[in-house]
Amino acid sequence: MLYLMNERQKEIIYQVNEIGQVSVARLAKDLAVSVVTIRHDLNFLEKNGYLKREHGYAVTVDSDNLDARMKIKFPLKQKIAEYAASLVNNDEYIFIEGGSTNALLARHLAYTRRVTLITSSYYIAQLLKSTDLNVVVIGGEYQKKSDSVVGELACLAIKHLSFDKAFIGVDGFTKQTGFTGRDKMRTELVNTILAKPSESIIITDSSKFGIKQKYQFQPLNSINRVITDYSIDVDSENYLYNSNIIVDKVKN
Repeated sequence: MLYLMNERQKEIIYQVNEIGQVSVARLAKDLAVSVVTIRHDLNFLEKNGYLKREHGYAVTVDSDNLDARMKIKFPLKQKIAEYAASLVNNDEYIFIEGGSTNALLARHLAYTRRVTLITSSYYIAQLLKSTDLNVVVIGGEYQKKSDSVVGELACLAIKHLSFDKAFIGVDGFTKQTGFTGRDKMRTELVNTILAKPSESIIITDSSKFGIKQKYQFQPLNSINRVITDYSIDVDSENYLYNSNIIVDKVKN
């Protein structure tokens, strides 16, 4: 079972993601706790893949590197991906946006379903090149770290495509902001997807709940379903339920 983060640890993640690098001394001062307490928090957060420690600082992980992200909570991501695949029917057109759990979903679909997969992720396209799955890759501005496309051309392509379901990854969620992302251009692409009349499905492990990122997704009424795990906090789950969003949970 995943350990629940306290509010101080959530604030540390927010500051690190916002600034990129924060000193241990500054975190201790901002959060009004001892340096020893901050170091314990950073050990926990580094162990669980939320950040890295370097010479008295907390820094962001290279979270756009999917090979690295795939290793974090792999068994749980695999379960989420398998459940998501169970919602897909043969002969559907499926849009899969980038992210490590989405990559696992795409690979699972390749061996269990007969669908057409549309993606903005070159990483996912390469992952499927030896399979029989029909893959459509949209064009756009290439982001090297994430191995995916974003920007005006990518958004224009999405506007002219039709698909039955869209699976989307997220970087954060709070009741005040809804779902959020770290990257502005990726968030713009996701919002273009959410504006389509398809079934929009968020797939994420529960660690993203309670984390606030800089860029907001479309309002919650654009989302139909969330697939996560049983460690989601009750307040977030109830808020989603009261927003008429289906919440499916897999075992940790």
